[in-house]
Amino acid sequence: MDDFLTTLDGIIWGPFLLIPLLLATGIVLTVRLRGVQFTKLAPALSLALLRRSDADHEDGDVSHYQALATALAATVGVGNIAGVATAIHLGGPGALFWMWFSAIFGMAAKYSEAFMGVRFRSKDAKGEVSGGPQYYLQRAIPGGLGKFLALFFAIAAVVASFGIGNMTQSNSVAAAMHDTFGVSPTIVGVVLALMTALVLLGGIKSISKVTSAFVPLMIIFYVAAGFVVLAINFRGILPALQLVFTDAFTGTAAAGGFAGAAMAQAIQFGIARGVFSNESGMGSAAIVAAAAKTKHPVRQGLVSMTQTFIDTIIVVSMTGLVILTTGVWTSGKTGAALTAQGFSTGLPGTAGGIIVALALIFFAYSTVLGWAYYGERNVERLVGIKGVLPYRLIFSAIVFVGATTELSTVWTFSDIANGLMALPNLVGLLICSGLIARETRAYLAADPTLHHEPEVSTLKGTEALHQVR
Repeated sequence: MDDFLTTLDGIIWGPFLLIPLLLATGIVLTVRLRGVQFTKLAPALSLALLRRSDADHEDGDVSHYQALATALAATVGVGNIAGVATAIHLGGPGALFWMWFSAIFGMAAKYSEAFMGVRFRSKDAKGEVSGGPQYYLQRAIPGGLGKFLALFFAIAAVVASFGIGNMTQSNSVAAAMHDTFGVSPTIVGVVLALMTALVLLGGIKSISKVTSAFVPLMIIFYVAAGFVVLAINFRGILPALQLVFTDAFTGTAAAGGFAGAAMAQAIQFGIARGVFSNESGMGSAAIVAAAAKTKHPVRQGLVSMTQTFIDTIIVVSMTGLVILTTGVWTSGKTGAALTAQGFSTGLPGTAGGIIVALALIFFAYSTVLGWAYYGERNVERLVGIKGVLPYRLIFSAIVFVGATTELSTVWTFSDIANGLMALPNLVGLLICSGLIARETRAYLAADPTLHHEPEVSTLKGTEALHQVR
C-alpha cells in the first residue's frame, strides 16, 4: 500500500499534472485579473485586519475577519512548521523560493475561488450559508461537466478532511506533547476529541469565535520568536537568501547530512509543500469565504487572498529562514524536528524547542477546527443536512485515532487527497476565469480603492450567468 500510494502521489504531484496546472491557473488568473494580488494587497489587508466587516450587512454567517481567521486556522498548521522543513530537506533551500513563487500566483487563485464561493452561495435547510467548489462548479459550468467536477470535489474534500485536516494534525499535537512535556498520547487524544466535539456542535459561528480569538495570537507568537532568532543570526540572512535564489535554479550539492537535490526536486517539493501549507487552488478557503457577511464577492475575494500572503510570505518564510540561517538544514533531520532544531540552535537553553512545540499544538488544533467545517459543508452537499451531526461526531472520534496511531501512510494519503481536491477546482477556475475577470473589473472600476461603499448588486445563479454572458 505504501508503494502504491507513493507512486500515485508522484504522478499527481509530478511534473506533468498538478504542478503545471497550478502554475498555469495562477498565471492565467493573474493576467486576467490584472495582477490583483499586487495592486490591491494593501486595501485587502486593511479590509481584512482593520475594518474586519461590511457594516450592517446580514447576508452571511460571519464577518470578513472571522472568515479569514477560520481559513487561516485551517491553513496555518503542521505545514508551516513540519512541511517547510520537509520541503527543504527533500528539495534543498531552493524549495523555499518555489513555495514563494507558487504563493504569489496562488493569491490570484485564492481570490478567484473565494469570489466564486460568495458569488454562487445559497442557504441550507437550517438557514446557514453554504458555498464552495462543491456548489459553484455545478452552478457556473452548465451540463454534466460542472456536476461531475462538483461531486468529485465534494467527495475528495470529505476524504481529505480526515487526513490533512484531522489525523495528521492530531498526531502532530500528540507527538509534540509527548516529546516536550511527557504527556501520554492517549490523554492528548481524549482531550482533543472532547474539545473538538464541543466546538463543532456550535457550527461555524462557534468555530469562528474560537479561531478569531487565538489564531492571530498564535501567529504573532511564532513570528516574533522567529524574528528573535533572525536578529541573533542576522549575519546569516543574506547568505541564506542567496542560497535560496541560487539553488532554486541549480539544485543543491551534498552538504553535511544533506544528500543533495536537483532543481526538479526543489520545484516539486516546494510547490507541493506550499499548497499543503496555504491551500491556494484547492478550493477549501472558498467554503468558509462563502459564509462571510459581505456586500460583494470581490470584497471577500480580496480578504481571502491575504490568507495566502500571511501563511506563506510571512509564516512559512520565518520557518524557512530560521532553518537556513542557523545552518541546521544540513543536519539530516526533517519535519518538525528540523524546525525545532533551528529554533533551539538560535535561542538559548530549551526555549526554542518549547516554542516550536507550543506553536505546533495551537497551529494543528486550529487546523482541525477549520477543516471540520470544510468537511461538514461537503457532507451537506452530498447527503443533505442530516449528515452533518453524524459527521461532526465521527470527525471528533477520528481526532482520537490520529493522536494514538502511527501515521506514515496517512501523510502520503493526505498529499493525494489534496491533489484530488485541487484538480476539479483548478479546471473550474480556468473555465470561469472570464466571468471572474469581468465582474472583478466592473466592481473595481466603481470602487478602485475600496474607500467608499458603492451599491453594486451581487449577481447569483444561472440566470445571472446568462446576464453576464
